Amino acid sequence: MYQKPSTAFVGASWIALAAGVVGYLVGLFRAEMLLNEKGYYFTVLMFGLFGVISLQKSVRDRLENIPVTDLYYGICWFATLLSITLLTVGLINAALLPSEKGFYAFSFLLSIFGAITVQKNTRDSLVKVSNTNES
Repeated sequence: MYQKPSTAFVGASWIALAAGVVGYLVGLFRAEMLLNEKGYYFTVLMFGLFGVISLQKSVRDRLENIPVTDLYYGICWFATLLSITLLTVGLINAALLPSEKGFYAFSFLLSIFGAITVQKNTRDSLVKVSNTNES
């Protein structure tokens, strides 16, 4: 049984995604680090967002008996875990204050959580619409 996500949950998901991404990017823009370091952290964020969206879609496809190869499913998990690992290694070795490291870590986690929930809500809304059209 599919239930359409509530407006409050959809709104909270978009706010979480926006707050995480905007916070991360503003922090990155204002950081006193070399451009190549900023590029590294930006790429890790984009890679992480892509990884979790692909993973959420793959998990959902499997639950709905839509074929997903084991290879693609594994790549999605690998990309998600690799992005988290790359951020962790980068922050451990960065010449940043502990508070800055924490800021990047939590804004990254908020961003990927928001991306997962926005993807879920989008999928739930589309499934409900397509089920209604079949009736």
